[in-house]
Amino acid sequence: MARCRAGDAEAFGELVAPFRRELMVHCYRFLGSMHDAEDALQETLLDAWKGLGAFEARSSVRTWLYRVATNRCLKMLRTADRRPRMAIPGAGAARFELPEPSAHGEVVWLEPYPDVLLEGLGDPAPGPEARYESAQAISLAFVTAVQYLPPRQRAVLILRDVLGYRAADVAEFLDTTEESVTSALKRARAGMQRRAPKLGAQQPPPPPGSPAERRLVDRLTRAFESCDVDGVVALLADDVRLTMPPLPVEYLGREAVTRFQAAVFARAPSYRLVATRANGQPAFGVYLLDSGTSLWHATGLMVLTLAADRITALTRFDNSILARFGLPRTLPG
Repeated sequence: MARCRAGDAEAFGELVAPFRRELMVHCYRFLGSMHDAEDALQETLLDAWKGLGAFEARSSVRTWLYRVATNRCLKMLRTADRRPRMAIPGAGAARFELPEPSAHGEVVWLEPYPDVLLEGLGDPAPGPEARYESAQAISLAFVTAVQYLPPRQRAVLILRDVLGYRAADVAEFLDTTEESVTSALKRARAGMQRRAPKLGAQQPPPPPGSPAERRLVDRLTRAFESCDVDGVVALLADDVRLTMPPLPVEYLGREAVTRFQAAVFARAPSYRLVATRANGQPAFGVYLLDSGTSLWHATGLMVLTLAADRITALTRFDNSILARFGLPRTLPG
């Protein structure tokens, strides 16, 4: 710290290096986007470097960095229209016409988080008041629900229920009172319950890489690559949800997802799935065969949410995030 205060940038890099990955995840939970989280992390480190003189060492370096990161994310959230809004594409705008959705939801900017960046990142001693396990707090269901909360409620929920900081600590982070923190947390928990009522209540997913998970993934892969609608639908929960952020459409329940999947398979006879992982869940790069060139062209990334032996959610993302998962835009025939 003495070297840092003397202006040694290399020493500062050594000081913050152990916390960069967990701070990145913290920013991602706030912002729902890896791109925005990377920007927030860089700004956090710059803010910390500039603010070293104000660090009085009354807390740990880790706690201080979380305070700086939290306030940087709050500043970003207050910036209007961080991402452009997207309308539902019509037949002329989309590569294929979407079936009528079950609902037109609110637009939420969301990107998946590669599991490879979570490897070896354990729970860094969350406080005793944390309510969410680390795997649950990185899931798409959790991150999506968080995005609907107002900025201050979002901060309080993450700091209290994910990281386990005491109300007094959070009040200091946010320069407010404990009463204000308690009130914001109550509202945030109610908002999470409305948006993701199954968080913590559904049957747990099979452990990552377990035989049960592999069986489910293998069955889905075979059915999808065979364009077998019935085979895919047989793996779905009755209340399955299909979304395509940031498009404001939702397909709710087996019947609606069946209509969507039938439209996907009618589009072309040949698909290939390339397995990967996102947000602690199985995921796939989805490729469509071009019969003219015999090349497989990417159509996006699909992330599964599992409960027991069923798929409870399918979340489809476009090609813009494939590179983060090491997936190419085309595969050879």
